Amino acid sequence: MANKLEVSFNSPQCGWMSIGFDDGSSEFHTTTAHAPHERALPELLQILSDLLDKNSPTEEYVLHWNRNPEEFDFKFGKNDENVTLEIYQYPGETRETTEREIVFAHEGKVADVCAAFAETFNQLYEDRNTDEFEFNWRQAFPFEDYAKFKSKLEAERN
Repeated sequence: MANKLEVSFNSPQCGWMSIGFDDGSSEFHTTTAHAPHERALPELLQILSDLLDKNSPTEEYVLHWNRNPEEFDFKFGKNDENVTLEIYQYPGETRETTEREIVFAHEGKVADVCAAFAETFNQLYEDRNTDEFEFNWRQAFPFEDYAKFKSKLEAERN
């Protein structure tokens, strides 16, 4: 049985954000950029919402993100109530699968994995004014996607 996943997205600074994943047996920390994948946060929230949707026919989701020049794929594979999160790192923007390296993997219950992401998104939301999120991330906070995700997670818990 996998350990509890902890996800951290720290306050953005100058268009960069420190992120981390830790499940007690493995961990991965890096920085990510707001561009060129400027929809990374809204897309991540959409993926998490879809994972919580029992009627969603999609079983695999891939989120593209980068650190420049490195690129990342966050791959979510859903199987009933379980999900596998794999993070792949590419040395550049070409995303050659032969050159990618898996830097983190975690398997757990969909609800538990989504709850781990919810904790960090809740913190980003709470601190958005103090941290000047929009100025420092150079994008608006994804309010609509965040609200949809929170609603789906709350429905899952009830």
